[in-house]
Amino acid sequence: MTHDPRNWTIGLIGYGEVGRILAEDLRARDLRVRAFDRKLAGALAGPLRRHADAHGVVLGNAPVDTVAGCSLVVSAVTAAQAVPAATAMAPHLAPGTYVLDLNSAAPASKCEAAVQVNANGGRYVEAAVMAPVPPQRIGVPMLLGGADADSLLPVLRALGFNARIGSREPGMVSATKLCRSVVVKGLEALLVEALTAARAHGVDSEVLASLRDTFPGLDWEALAGHCFERVATHGRRRSEEMAEAARTVRAAGFPARMAAATGAVQAAVADIADDGGFAGGAVGWRDVAGRIPAATPTPWNPMVLSLQGEE
Repeated sequence: MTHDPRNWTIGLIGYGEVGRILAEDLRARDLRVRAFDRKLAGALAGPLRRHADAHGVVLGNAPVDTVAGCSLVVSAVTAAQAVPAATAMAPHLAPGTYVLDLNSAAPASKCEAAVQVNANGGRYVEAAVMAPVPPQRIGVPMLLGGADADSLLPVLRALGFNARIGSREPGMVSATKLCRSVVVKGLEALLVEALTAARAHGVDSEVLASLRDTFPGLDWEALAGHCFERVATHGRRRSEEMAEAARTVRAAGFPARMAAATGAVQAAVADIADDGGFAGGAVGWRDVAGRIPAATPTPWNPMVLSLQGEE
């Protein structure tokens, strides 16, 4: 493995939003980039292949095509796939290959992934991404953890990553990330639920006005738009992240009621998105909120439910 990261080949396992952003920024630095995503075998492969062609990214048909010969592999899959991805790539890593795990997985999952990578001669480093990747892109703040974090840190900084050491003890930076997610993703779910109901009752303007009065430091209109967009677009990934957050909370000996409820809201909106409920030109959070009740499996009529005494 060459010591100059400018000569490294970098593999991306996961070519979703985060993977594509990293690919663009790494290719802009003239680095060799390979990528693999499970969706390359399905109906959604077209946009991924067009993106790769446009940016000079070499796509593989399997993890082995991507990781063999790489000096650094970045895992950016959904939370539920963090351990399976590590298991799939581990036997094909060259000795000493760094694996940077960006996934929002529970500490126990990160430790399991580390065992898979390190047992096959790789060098596992966990990362906790501490803000939305867009708009900061490769410069998004992240915490690194694990025994090999110190040696990888200067390499990542040379490549444009905004990283710092969070903990050398496995699982700690993931715990930091997921405890934070209970609040951040929980706020998304709270606003989606509250403003969907407010929109159905015709009181959304009044609710937002009251929130502005109570918390004047926040732009509630902009925050609502951001939360609805992220949930409608990434609800499935977020629901998996909240399952990992719930696992993290339970490991601390506390019932994960908020994390579990947040995941349920995220998954419900993801189901609507998967069924095409937001297709056809949905514009703005009010339009999205207006579609949610009619697209739920049990149509929701607030007046009928109030008469029936339903919650």
